[in-house]
Amino acid sequence: MATAAAPASRPAKRPLLERLPIIHQLRQSMGVQRGMLVTGLVITVVFVLVAIFAPLIAPYGFAQLHGANGKDFGSQQPPSPEHIWGTTVGGYDVFSRVIWGAQTAAIVIIVAVVLSIFIGVLIGLVSGYLGGWIDRVLVVVCDAIYAFPTLLLAIVMSIVISGGQSSLWGGIFAAAISITVVYIPQYFRVIRAEAVRIKAEAYVESAKVVGASTGRIMFKHVFRNSTRTLPLIFTLNASEAILTLAGLGFLGFGIEPSSAAEWGYDLNKAIADVTSGIWWTGLYPGLAIVLVVLGITLVGESMNDLADPRLRGRRAVAAADGETADISVVPGGPNEAPGGLEGLEPGAGIEAEGIEVRE
Repeated sequence: MATAAAPASRPAKRPLLERLPIIHQLRQSMGVQRGMLVTGLVITVVFVLVAIFAPLIAPYGFAQLHGANGKDFGSQQPPSPEHIWGTTVGGYDVFSRVIWGAQTAAIVIIVAVVLSIFIGVLIGLVSGYLGGWIDRVLVVVCDAIYAFPTLLLAIVMSIVISGGQSSLWGGIFAAAISITVVYIPQYFRVIRAEAVRIKAEAYVESAKVVGASTGRIMFKHVFRNSTRTLPLIFTLNASEAILTLAGLGFLGFGIEPSSAAEWGYDLNKAIADVTSGIWWTGLYPGLAIVLVVLGITLVGESMNDLADPRLRGRRAVAAADGETADISVVPGGPNEAPGGLEGLEPGAGIEAEGIEVRE
């Protein structure tokens, strides 16, 4: 009596840690891409750590004007042992203002992007799945918002919300909500397009046939399969949020200096110092903005490149050929390849590395 054939063994599922967004992309990257991703991650992690431990790193408060001895710091003092980056025209310690500014920027980014994701994903899901007049109205509204210049819309919302100036948390939420309104259409467009595509899939139709409710289908099937690009959009929008926040502060619609440190405001006050040869008041806040935006952008762009299936297979191709694969078809079939079938990399398929490409 013939025995049943043993089922084909499937590759073991990788641990959850290796499937997390950043870790997964780090494993897939190689060469220049890996260098960009690692550089961006290092800068971003440093920024996050500085924001978290700002009270411990900064030698003075963001609005402190005198030391423990009661003596004022002085205005526009050059770098010295007491003030390693000098003081501003207002008499604040530049180093402390930059450190505390990282905390302000991080809070605004978190609040703004989280609100943008929550609202944008929700209305995009509803619009794409339900369709009809709800879809038409939401598309028109989001397209109208998207047509406005980003910074101009943020300025208008900041004036409407807080009159352009506010306290610490009032200013943070005003800036965050202003940025939220700007970025909602981006999440809406991405999620709506994915929801329209996914609702026509066979498994969604099967869920309808078995009697699943609309809410269950939307949030269990459509939602889970339409949010795969959110980490990428999050990183790109986080860098844009820093620039928008700095732009609001530079134009005078940000947070008051006595309520929180903000890099854009400090740059605005340093404009007159440049012509007088006082370089330290504007250099360090500007470098902070450039470095943080560069770090987050490198992470986002690397993730965007690795989302391309042709790039995801490079690692498997390089490992299989030693350095790089020169041809896409082995003459004579796979048995004629160097080492035969055994010479090919085991497990270099869709389950292990994504779509395999041999070029």
